[in-house]
Amino acid sequence: MPTLSNARALVIGIANYQAINSLPSTVLKDAQDMADLLVDQSVCGYARANVRLLLDGQATQVAIRQELASLAHGADADSTVLFYISSHGGRIESGPYAGEYLLPVDTRFASDQDLAETAISGTEFTAALRAIPAGKLLVVFDCCHSGGIGQPKDATAPAFKAGLPDSYYDALKAGRGRAILASSRSTEYSWVLTGDTNSLFTKHLLAGLRGGIAAEDGLIRIFDLFEYLQPRVTGDRKDQHPIFKAELEENFPVALRLGGQKTTVPRDEQGFRYDAYISYVDREPDATWVWDTLAPRLEAAGLRVAVSGDVETPGIARVVNIERGIRQAKRTVVVLSNAYLADNMADFENVLVQTMGIQEGSYRLLPVKCAAFDESQLPTRLSMLTTLDLTHPRRAEREFSRLVQALQGPLPRRSSRLADDGTS
Repeated sequence: MPTLSNARALVIGIANYQAINSLPSTVLKDAQDMADLLVDQSVCGYARANVRLLLDGQATQVAIRQELASLAHGADADSTVLFYISSHGGRIESGPYAGEYLLPVDTRFASDQDLAETAISGTEFTAALRAIPAGKLLVVFDCCHSGGIGQPKDATAPAFKAGLPDSYYDALKAGRGRAILASSRSTEYSWVLTGDTNSLFTKHLLAGLRGGIAAEDGLIRIFDLFEYLQPRVTGDRKDQHPIFKAELEENFPVALRLGGQKTTVPRDEQGFRYDAYISYVDREPDATWVWDTLAPRLEAAGLRVAVSGDVETPGIARVVNIERGIRQAKRTVVVLSNAYLADNMADFENVLVQTMGIQEGSYRLLPVKCAAFDESQLPTRLSMLTTLDLTHPRRAEREFSRLVQALQGPLPRRSSRLADDGTS
């Protein structure tokens, strides 16, 4: 039975601020439910003594600093550490105190200087995380809520803008074994749906940790957590997109699954979780065509589809990274366009697929055409393959049928002669 004897957590929820606008009481329930779930031995399996919970008045600037220091002191290289915060967070956009801040319960906002002195700056928080020696660290933010923190008394002070930017998360993830999970983009709210007692993000986070995530080894791992969470959040609110940032060498565990219970991850007879991984460039008009035409057609045919970008369509799986998606999918559908041919990351994807195909002696790549493009720019490895034209005025329906049939069938194997010539 798997264990998490060396797991630690700090959970913070702040709704009733002393000097700035309050947040909904849902914030406190989110934090309490998270802490309760972590220490439940029939669920996540953290030792109660290793989980600290700070709610409202307990979550002062001094207390948060002390608890972060305690995490650094108590953890070692083999530890799993989880930091969860639901509170106000945002940034001062200009002036000498410009930067990102997490706001403890005793934050003041008489001026931008006052806020900077009573909050926890991005620089300070980054340093505190880097001081934690754990090789597996997950930081979870549910920090962008409707309603601002109020207006500073000093009319000349720059406004405080709710929401933390991607650059903040990029700085925090620096270092091996660091993963950042945030409830929404900096331009979005983190919603509480009518009738719910938890925020939308934390509701699905808790559901995944309660056993919603399948785990063949009884451990809930970081990639699987986000892949479970993102489609459900964005499926419920099209204007909320959770963010995942990481510098990882392994898909590390963050909790037990139902106390360590193992379950089967659905796969086909060839061992694949998905029939198709869609490789495309997330720019217009390609993105609209993928989401309005290609993905729905494949899903309607009963195919299991995965992508690496944000998922807004029910039934489509979201995978964290390119290699993970390609390895778990039977075939990769490459959506060719001028934008795709000019994109270095897209080029990396199709090279990776073809390399896997050569190594396995199989045909893993299926090129499709979503718009007219300069075919003279096709690299030889793609020009040698049959490309299905899914936009042809007369042949599109037949080509879609051919694509579906190819994805429904078993993974084609290559002859030894073809395996030597680099095609796939």
